[in-house]
Amino acid sequence: MSAIDDLPPLREVVQEFDLAPKKQLGQNFLFDLNLTSRIARASGRLEGARVLEVGPGPGGLTRALLAGGAAHVVAVERDARCLPALAQIAERYPGRLTVVEADATAFDPRPLLESGPGEGRPRIVANLPYNVGTQLLTGWVAARDWPPFWESLTLMFQREVAERIVATPDEREDYGRLGVLCGWRTQAHILFDVSPSAFVPPPKVTSSIVQLTPRETPEPCDVRALEAVTGAAFGQRRKMLRQSLKAVGVDPAALCEAAGVPPTARAEEVGVSGFVAMANALGTLRGV
Repeated sequence: MSAIDDLPPLREVVQEFDLAPKKQLGQNFLFDLNLTSRIARASGRLEGARVLEVGPGPGGLTRALLAGGAAHVVAVERDARCLPALAQIAERYPGRLTVVEADATAFDPRPLLESGPGEGRPRIVANLPYNVGTQLLTGWVAARDWPPFWESLTLMFQREVAERIVATPDEREDYGRLGVLCGWRTQAHILFDVSPSAFVPPPKVTSSIVQLTPRETPEPCDVRALEAVTGAAFGQRRKMLRQSLKAVGVDPAALCEAAGVPPTARAEEVGVSGFVAMANALGTLRGV
């Protein structure tokens, strides 16, 4: 019996269903249910909550979410080998776990979350597979519809990715497109680190739990224009904007003047508001 429920310990589950982690799927399993419970609690009060989990694997975090009182968890798992283990959890928590075999980068969970039990906007809590974590985060934060369908994101990343998510111009080496996007649409914080020794197999890097909460009214901006400006600016981050912004297809000097940003600045010196102003100016100059 485990520390949080009457299901078998995760090591026994992995052995029973022969769930050796696959490197090509970015899998690193957490066996410590006390740690998965800490991650679940970090997402906030779970009683009655709707939760989306991506990449549950053998279900350590899934069990912690359900044991913590989540009303409904939608778990999206690409690896069919994990489905029997997740079905065991669904049987233990009847009506509260929906398991979907799908690629999370191409799956819309909203209908399942909206039709299931629970109340309020869903939260997303996940030990994301390393190989698709940034792609998923970008999709959630760069969505055209805002405010988003989710209440918060509590996600695990490699520490270096976590530092990029929360970076500002004060951390110039880490500050980039991801930091601008997340800083524009959300408030992001690193909650705590997770040692490589907590995983099977142990990754070569430390991981971090990051929490992002949406800004209900971020500065108005077209997300595609913001992606274009940040892509050009950080694509040549050591060059001045008057040079790097040539890639967006308008006169960089006119763009910077319209945005009130010095053309001699470099990308890492410009704050989120400066990039939003340049994105808006780009739309005006393009006649969009």
